[in-house]
Amino acid sequence: METFLVWIAIGLIAGWLASAVMGGGFGVVGDIVVGVVGSFLGSLAFRGLHLRAPFHGLPSTIFVALVGAVLLLLVLRLVHRGSPRLP
Repeated sequence: METFLVWIAIGLIAGWLASAVMGGGFGVVGDIVVGVVGSFLGSLAFRGLHLRAPFHGLPSTIFVALVGAVLLLLVLRLVHRGSPRLP
């Protein structure tokens, strides 16, 4: 249960920071989802590129989640921009 709460907290922080960096936001629940999914994407990106976060511990986890959340928001904006709009 404690691990789940830590995931939610990190997701909320990373999602909120990513929304602040990229502009706009999805509300509390949306920011949590963006942050949690972003943490997975950030982890995959850092491992795939053999990168390490510049610090350790919880700040490192939040940084990786933030990078992943920003990448996720970029992809969502590109997909949204390319989708056809109804009149």
